Amino acid sequence: MKKVLIVDDNVDISELIALILKKEDIASKIVNNPLEVSETLKNEHFDLLLLDIMMPEMSGTELCAKIRDEVDIPIIFLTAKNELLDKMLGYEIGGDDYITKPFDNTELVLKIKAHLRLKDRFRQSNNEKTIAIGDLVLDKESFEVKQNGIKLDLTTREFELLKYLMENAGIALSKEQIFENVWKSEYGDIGTVAVNIKSLRDKLKDHNKYIITIWGYGYKFLRQNNEE
Repeated sequence: MKKVLIVDDNVDISELIALILKKEDIASKIVNNPLEVSETLKNEHFDLLLLDIMMPEMSGTELCAKIRDEVDIPIIFLTAKNELLDKMLGYEIGGDDYITKPFDNTELVLKIKAHLRLKDRFRQSNNEKTIAIGDLVLDKESFEVKQNGIKLDLTTREFELLKYLMENAGIALSKEQIFENVWKSEYGDIGTVAVNIKSLRDKLKDHNKYIITIWGYGYKFLRQNNEE
C-alpha cells in the first residue's frame, strides 16, 4: 500500500486529507510540526510528501529546500497561495506540483495518484535497458530508436523527449512537466515543447497512434494498441 506523509499545521485539514486518502486505499501519516519531518523521513518510508506552505515553525518552501536532496519522492505543495512567483519558487527548490486551498477532493486524489504512478513508472523504466511500445523500441544505452526495425534519425533532445513520453505512456503530461523533465529547467520558452513534439511526430510513422494532443494542457503517449 502506498503511503503519503501529510505535513500541515492545521489539524482539521490534515485529518480530512488522511480520511480522503484512506477511502482510496492510500495510507498516510500526519505531522503537524514541520520541524519533525526530517526525523520522520529517516525512520519511515513514504511514497509522496504533501506539504503545506504557510506554517509558523518553518515554511513549506524552507522545508522542501532542506530535505529535497535527502528524498527522491514527489513533493506536492498544498497552499492558499496562487501567485505565479510562489509557484516558480516552489518548482525551483524541488517541488513537483501544487494544489491550491480550498481544494477539490477529486483533484487532490487525482494529482496524488498521478504522481505515484509517475514515480512507479520512473523506477521501473530506470531498471530496463529498452522501452518497447507497439512498433517502437527505444534503447537507453545506445541512444537509438527503431520503428519496425528501422533506425530513426533523432536529435538528442528528440530522443530525450520521446524517452520521457514513453516512460510515462498512458499519463496526461502538461507542457510544463515535459519542459521541466526534458529540458531540466523551470524557466524558458515553453513553446519549444510544441516545436519539438511536431519535429518528433514528423519522424514517426503513423504518429497519431502514439502522441495525442490534450488541448489546453499538454500531450499523452498512448500505450500499445492505442490504449490510453
